[in-house]
Amino acid sequence: MKVLLDLNVLLDVVQNRVPHYHDSAKVLSLARLGEIQAVLPVHAFTTLYYILAKAAGKPKADQTIDWLLAHFEVAVADKAVLRRARQLPLADFEDAVVASLAEAGQCDHVVTRNVSDFTGSPVSALTPTDFLMRRS
Repeated sequence: MKVLLDLNVLLDVVQNRVPHYHDSAKVLSLARLGEIQAVLPVHAFTTLYYILAKAAGKPKADQTIDWLLAHFEVAVADKAVLRRARQLPLADFEDAVVASLAEAGQCDHVVTRNVSDFTGSPVSALTPTDFLMRRS
């Protein structure tokens, strides 16, 4: 199964956001173990690096990015992906780009905690909790 992970799933783990941490960490673990194929949008790397460098320092940010690059694919938006995102009926352009990346990458789901933001997405969105229940 191939999924695109929204940035909020990573932030749940990095920022230890309770009560979301456990299920988001489990999804990341499934990817690390190779049980699912997980893709991250390229903007997740830059945003996460910025947040981590400010909060925990550059070495921690560097270490985290290297870990993510070792375990996840990277979805890169080109002009076609951005044009497709502009056509999608999503209220937020960043969410539309995520949906468009998932579609272009032939992902089965977008895993996000903001499922309602993906109404109208060509790829179904599931919370980490719902994703884990479907895998059981």
